[in-house]
Amino acid sequence: MGSMTTGSPQHTLEPEDDILEQLLQQHDRIRQLFAETMESRGEARQQCFDELRGLLAVHETAEEMILRPVAKRVAGKQEAEARNEEESAANKELAALEDLDVHSAEFEARLDEFRRAVEHHAEHEEREEFPQIRAECDIEERRSMGRRLRAAERIAPTHPHPRAAGSPVAQWTVGPFAALLDRAKDALRG
Repeated sequence: MGSMTTGSPQHTLEPEDDILEQLLQQHDRIRQLFAETMESRGEARQQCFDELRGLLAVHETAEEMILRPVAKRVAGKQEAEARNEEESAANKELAALEDLDVHSAEFEARLDEFRRAVEHHAEHEEREEFPQIRAECDIEERRSMGRRLRAAERIAPTHPHPRAAGSPVAQWTVGPFAALLDRAKDALRG
């Protein structure tokens, strides 16, 4: 997953391997991909959506595997479970979107609704979860988590798998096998 430098006032750049900076950069890229998908037409729309779908699937899986256990400890069980529930719902909606024709009116309407839900989720993470992680975990711990996040992303599925979403244990158990199938499917498609 590529990272992008951002001028967002919500955060400042820190060392590249800080988990929070990686996730904030991904949030920025997700926002950008939603806009590009909505604005694109023809084959470009499918390509933008495929990139968005892949980034969201990998991002949410890696968050559940690496960030959520720490968030549960420092931000509380209720906070971590709320974010996991949102990610589970998002995974189901992403799977439904994947089955639609990207040129249909239904896809456009559902994508816009999904964009709002994802934005709401990201805002919760950025306002409630990330500040607690920053306050309770020093830079070395965040760097270690960032390295583990990148490793988790390499084994994360690139398509939504609703049965595993929202559960870090299921992500660790099912995720690597689903990722193998997803990456083979992606290679065959193109």
